[in-house]
Amino acid sequence: MKTILSLAVLSTALLSAPLVSLAAEPKPAPAPAEAPKVKPYPLETCIVSDEKLGEMGKPVVFTHEGQEIKLCCKACKPKFEKDPASYLKKLTKK
Repeated sequence: MKTILSLAVLSTALLSAPLVSLAAEPKPAPAPAEAPKVKPYPLETCIVSDEKLGEMGKPVVFTHEGQEIKLCCKACKPKFEKDPASYLKKLTKK
């Protein structure tokens, strides 16, 4: 009887071993989400002041609703943010 019991315990342990090792495998990490595509800024001038970019130092660059925006200086950003639709019209004219 001890032999049968020992065989039963041993066979149970051997049969369940692969299940345990499968359950212990780590799940693959999810793929990173792709960054949304940003439309490049097509103008060589500030969208607010129409000054040539770079004449007043390094342009201020940011993204607004998927569109890259370039400004000649920090002072133009509040003006843009106050009424972005009016300035964005300049991009559709080109």
